[in-house]
Amino acid sequence: MGEHADGQQARILVVDDTPANAKLLADLIEHHGYATRSVASGPEAIAALEDAAYDLILLDIVMPGMDGYEVCRRIRQDPRWVALPVVIVTALDAREERIKGLDAGADEFLSKPINQSELLARVRSLLRIKKMHDAMQRQAAELSDWAATLEQRVTQGVAEVERLSRLKRFFSPKVAELILSGGAGDPLQSHRREIVVVYLDLRGFTAFAESWEPEEVMRALAAYHAAMGSIVMEYEATLERFTGDAMMVFLGDLVAVDQPAEKAVALALAMRDAAIELSANWSKRGVALGLAIGIDQGFATVGAIGFEGRIDYAAIGTVTNLACRLCQHGRAGEIVLSQRVFSDVEALVEAEDLGELRLHGFARPTRAYRCLGFAGRKAKVG
Repeated sequence: MGEHADGQQARILVVDDTPANAKLLADLIEHHGYATRSVASGPEAIAALEDAAYDLILLDIVMPGMDGYEVCRRIRQDPRWVALPVVIVTALDAREERIKGLDAGADEFLSKPINQSELLARVRSLLRIKKMHDAMQRQAAELSDWAATLEQRVTQGVAEVERLSRLKRFFSPKVAELILSGGAGDPLQSHRREIVVVYLDLRGFTAFAESWEPEEVMRALAAYHAAMGSIVMEYEATLERFTGDAMMVFLGDLVAVDQPAEKAVALALAMRDAAIELSANWSKRGVALGLAIGIDQGFATVGAIGFEGRIDYAAIGTVTNLACRLCQHGRAGEIVLSQRVFSDVEALVEAEDLGELRLHGFARPTRAYRCLGFAGRKAKVG
């Protein structure tokens, strides 16, 4: 049975002006346990969203009056539906149409005739993300209530000091102070934002951890975290997570960044250079460690996630997964860029086309590029 966040049957809105197409999609979805409603036009789709809550939309493009792109834009302009998953299902298969659909705010783009297995897999994936988003919203609301109670018990000065300390776990001091001064929104409230994700991981760490004493491993990690952390602060990036030798940071939230892809590449190059110096010191002691980095850009849902007493700041979306997979593909000393990032920095960097990569968790090949450095600057070799 297809369920949404509160355990009830997930509701899917099918928007297609061709009755046979709408029935085919509805029958397929209902057969797998989801509740559906079908409408035949863009205005009917907007009206349906006003009348009831839906967990996902299957949206045709070519419709009279209001096409699917306009429907998608209107959905994204309304705060109530900004995180509602939208899958464009259309007979149009041109690359330009896909880009146009994604720019309008669609989460996925599927071509007719529909591959049923792929459609159901995309629906399940997007519903999982929607479920996590809804949970994050509830947690953020609970956190807001907790903050209100705290303000009643302590002075304003103590509350600001505590909140600043908490924010500095995730944000640079400058950004944390901007949040406190009212110059940025509430970071813990779930929100949709375009970000650039930088994912890094130490190659050779598993073998190192298995063969060396724990104290040596911890000292190496401390030096690594200190070096990478100082760069994260310098570039005013947001720390999403530490997981041993892996680290994920992103740019573009909460404060907008000019040329975020370029800044992310500069951050990654600084990290690679710092890691090369660390690797030289480690190699003198017989330790072979090297840093690999993956970078992608795209929309994600960002905000607080966790439970009472343990709240983390997280980004959820395909962009984080792709950055991780690109990092996993890279070797020590390599920075691997997605096509989206490369297209923004192509004129600024020297890079090698890695072709279409088959990455775990992604149904279609992904084009990627190995960044050697900024154009005109000699790249360090790890």
